[in-house]
Amino acid sequence: MYQQNGEEIFVIDGHVHLWDATEENIKHQGGEEFIQCFYDYHTTFTPEERQWDIDEYRKYGADRMVEDLFGNAAADMAIFQPTYLTDFYDDGFNTTEQNAELATEHPERFVLNGTFDPRDGEEGLEYLEELHEKYEIPGVKLYTAEWRGDSKGWRLDDEEAFEFLQKCADLGIENVHPHKGPTIRPLNRDAFDVKDVDDAASSFPELNFIVEHVGLPRLDDFCWIATQETNVYGGLAVAAPFAQNRPGKFSEIMSELLWWLGEDRVIFGSDYAIWNPDWLVEEVMEAELTEEHRAEYGVEWDLETKKKVMGENIADLYDIDIEAKREAFQNDEISQQFDLEDHYASGEPAPADD
Repeated sequence: MYQQNGEEIFVIDGHVHLWDATEENIKHQGGEEFIQCFYDYHTTFTPEERQWDIDEYRKYGADRMVEDLFGNAAADMAIFQPTYLTDFYDDGFNTTEQNAELATEHPERFVLNGTFDPRDGEEGLEYLEELHEKYEIPGVKLYTAEWRGDSKGWRLDDEEAFEFLQKCADLGIENVHPHKGPTIRPLNRDAFDVKDVDDAASSFPELNFIVEHVGLPRLDDFCWIATQETNVYGGLAVAAPFAQNRPGKFSEIMSELLWWLGEDRVIFGSDYAIWNPDWLVEEVMEAELTEEHRAEYGVEWDLETKKKVMGENIADLYDIDIEAKREAFQNDEISQQFDLEDHYASGEPAPADD
């Protein structure tokens, strides 16, 4: 667990991927544009000394992922959020089945989510049922801007999408993670617009809508929706790395979120491997709100708020018992691999990151 001023903070990275963007897997120019856009975000916000080269970035693999997430206890658990993009990549970019291999190997550390696409019709409903039956998925990641044939996106408030949301409700898949963030080449900006969350959230109050990337750059739209729909949460992936080189912007974003949504509905995510929690968690934890923002909004980025945002809030949504996990991690395979047993047993600081 992350240590700050002698206090322990259990970190659940709510947004990670294990992707394959190798040239051999790309079947459409869009696949190359997509990974190059990801890499642009990586180099813009990652400290120069922590940046990867593009070949490493295309496919880093399971071993590298485990070390980056858990090797220095920057994160304690992580949630897989798939992004299929099968029109761009032969075997998909980051599918549930691919993620399941690592999640099955370390079931205490990873939560495996699935997905749906309403354009798949009855076949898609059957696939959603299969994912739930095989993996007991507790959530779905939705990529409304994904291309599919001649279609360049879909909306959460479409009639067809409502059929799938109802299926989620029927199956007990309670956590819905729509990607609502910046444009990624060559996908369309309008297909990432956050406005369709409103009707979906109000129509399915039994589901939790964790809006990834908090609608950026449409933060105002997101906040106005989220303050009315209490089952809407804000996922910090994309917002979090501003803490590293745009601290004033990070302060502004966090102040808005904490003022509108409160400390119980904001959730940390690194967006690994766009950014790496082995440095990002520290940047977010050590960030401060500006004096002006604290005065204007009347909010604080204090220890108790950090504990909620960095792990407790998403633990509540996914029924994760943090104390039980901490006890289990004293002797699990990953703790043994990285010599973390004493860290989980006694709260000793994690080993220094090399």
